[in-house]
Amino acid sequence: MSSQDVTRTKPLRADARRNRSKVLQTAREAFAIEGAAVSIDEIARRAGVGAGTVHRHFPTKESLLETVLEERIAEIVDEARVLVDEPDPAEAFFGVLRLLLRHGTRDRALSDALAARGDNCQAATFVVTGARRDLQIVLTGLLHRAQAAGSVRADLSLMELHALLSGLHLSMRTADEALVGRLLEIVTDGLRGRRAGAGQDRDPARIGTPPG
Repeated sequence: MSSQDVTRTKPLRADARRNRSKVLQTAREAFAIEGAAVSIDEIARRAGVGAGTVHRHFPTKESLLETVLEERIAEIVDEARVLVDEPDPAEAFFGVLRLLLRHGTRDRALSDALAARGDNCQAATFVVTGARRDLQIVLTGLLHRAQAAGSVRADLSLMELHALLSGLHLSMRTADEALVGRLLEIVTDGLRGRRAGAGQDRDPARIGTPPG
């Protein structure tokens, strides 16, 4: 074992732990407001530490961003798992969608990650690993349960659901909260299971045309 390996396994001193915690909290706030474009130097300045201190704990901005996103998505997973016990499959499934959008509206970097946008910080690579995998497992289980109950259309795939969520997260860049809520309402209505005979014999050319 090299001396570097030994150093890595040593527990951090109390002051080092405080500095790491301070950097993470500052980075979390900065990424949430400004996205991944904020620099390491700026995060260090706001945290009241030197850039070297940040680099000792997080060698690259990508590693710092990944740690922040890992923690944020892990928090969402904990909240989402509570919904697994919700007796109504539809409420559980759509509750997770609302949960994801609620967190995304408050955190720009998280919104980018959930929409698979990298902003040159490999967030798109991150989102298919780590905590995102746990989130996908929960979301898949809730989707299949809602589909089995007839609460969500049976032909919806996880890939299609992710594309819809990505679009909603991207819309947050230009839409206000009321519009995002309206878009979610439209998407939710479109995802619900169809009643027998619903939607049959509809002329696509007349969709959106007032009756008359």
